[in-house]
Amino acid sequence: MKIVLAFDSFKGNMTAQDACEIAARGIQSVRPDVETVVRPMADGGEGTAEALMSALGGEWIPMTVTGPFPHMRVEAGYAWLPETKTAVVEMAKASGLPLLKPEVRNPVHATTYGTGELIKAAAEKGAQKILLTVGGSATVDGGIGAAEALGWKIVPGVGITEPPAGLNLPEMDVLCDVTNPLCGPNGAAYVYGPQKGATPEQVKMLDSKLWKLSETVFQTLEVRGAEPGVPLRDLPGAGAAGGLAFGAVAFMNGKLVPGIDTVMETLGLADALRGADWVLTGEGKLDMQSVQGKVVDGVQRLAKRAGARTGVIAGCVRLTEPEWRIAGIDRVATLQPAGMSVEESIARSRDLLFEEAATFAGGL
Repeated sequence: MKIVLAFDSFKGNMTAQDACEIAARGIQSVRPDVETVVRPMADGGEGTAEALMSALGGEWIPMTVTGPFPHMRVEAGYAWLPETKTAVVEMAKASGLPLLKPEVRNPVHATTYGTGELIKAAAEKGAQKILLTVGGSATVDGGIGAAEALGWKIVPGVGITEPPAGLNLPEMDVLCDVTNPLCGPNGAAYVYGPQKGATPEQVKMLDSKLWKLSETVFQTLEVRGAEPGVPLRDLPGAGAAGGLAFGAVAFMNGKLVPGIDTVMETLGLADALRGADWVLTGEGKLDMQSVQGKVVDGVQRLAKRAGARTGVIAGCVRLTEPEWRIAGIDRVATLQPAGMSVEESIARSRDLLFEEAATFAGGL
């Protein structure tokens, strides 16, 4: 029997690599005859760089860069995968909302400049490809900050000057799982601005600025990356990360791609699933988002194609059995059994995961 371990991280508690290894030990403790294959997962957001480094033997390149506000300096960096000369840049490391206290969050003043510094450093190191993850941003600047760090001069409504020759940006995949356009009621400012600290008046102002930026890009750079006849601002996903996705396509050779699918392909999950009987995955909370484009959903889709069944062990479960069975999941367990507090479950999560994996294997 072969079981593939493909866990996401349990945010703030266990990395994806930790979870996979603990579950593998739990299985081996009762079924040493079972072949276990570890493939730590991520959905293209927080934890993606770490998951790829762990699985592919990469290294972390630390850097001090500009933070979410221009006056801030933060300790960030990017993952370097030497075999393929790929850099994984998590924009949240430099320009993320968690870097700011709630009372000071304000996307009017926030910038993606530090993310651009990471991209520039990766290009100068010789990256042949950049994977840019865009979750958790504090910004609504349309990617202007990152572009300026790369040498672009941009004045929305006035004009754009391309950077001087010398910096050759490689192919960039922007890992993006939202479909919001850049502007309008479903755009970056209106949908995501309030959670980043924007008032209703600021939301309107930010949306107006993004519109001016998009018009300036259209007039100066034509419609890079969009379908023929479709303005770049209307590209599905252009509004991700406060419009950083838009800026990445316009200024950085970026292409928007599904996050979980890109991670699974990079990690070779389909190959790992060949001949597998089960895949065991999980995360901190199993809810409707889990089965709508996140790790659990992506893993079970690939497992189904490979003829493997899917089991999930989650910190807590917010789906009914009919809901998770409709989503293609065959077995579910929780690390928070009835009567156990959240605090105790988190404190004992590693032991509980080991025990649940052992129980899972014992029942096969």
